[in-house]
Amino acid sequence: MTGKPIIGVNCDFRPARNETVALSWINSGYYDTISAGGGIPIIAPPYAEDNDLKQFLNMVDGVVIGGCKLDYDPKAMGLETHPATRVMPQRREEFDRRLAKMAYDLKIPVLAIGGGMQLMNVICGGTLHVDLVEAYPRALQHRDSVEDTLRHVLDIVPGTRMDDIYGPGEIRVNSDHHMAVDQLAPPFKVGATTPDGVIEAYETIDEDWYCLGVQFHPENESASALDMQVIDSFMEACKEPTPELLSFATGRAA
Repeated sequence: MTGKPIIGVNCDFRPARNETVALSWINSGYYDTISAGGGIPIIAPPYAEDNDLKQFLNMVDGVVIGGCKLDYDPKAMGLETHPATRVMPQRREEFDRRLAKMAYDLKIPVLAIGGGMQLMNVICGGTLHVDLVEAYPRALQHRDSVEDTLRHVLDIVPGTRMDDIYGPGEIRVNSDHHMAVDQLAPPFKVGATTPDGVIEAYETIDEDWYCLGVQFHPENESASALDMQVIDSFMEACKEPTPELLSFATGRAA
């Protein structure tokens, strides 16, 4: 490719209510870190038509799938809701699912962050814990309702992409979640866990497809300077188009 990689980023959505119009917005950390990593961010609104989404994906070199303060609906995954569940608007969830599925089918490089990591795991055949406190009664704290700069230790699996990114030694990352990966999807392997056993990072086992999922947030102000290396790793993967994406683009051109 020539020029900077173009990176698609999903955004948040709120339906119209009372006298307020429907709107979309995005944490500026997503496009700031992509820009700092040498890419050009393009925001993806919740396209209603699959053909429009496919055309969008034909324009980009990689996709960042981020989550938000709200949850993907457990019922859509065949799970029971939990008192801690706060479901995001249906239009947002339906679009995120389509985005993740098409990115997987096309083997576009993906950086899945927070809730996006959870969703990508489900789309690829994995499952989730609906609430960590219930699943891990003795788990360390993964969310603080008052303090949004909570941090905890990560245990990185040797020989993984996470090991390549951070190197040896202890790292601490920010944390703000109550759902988490349960059964890991077949395309992935564990990249890092917390000492209590919660999966905090995974990566693809397919050498022809870059997909890194992180439960922490390298795009947030509460991230450390080292976390920018996650963005850098993703940006390097976006510099070369995958065979599936080249085939898709050639087909459209014909």
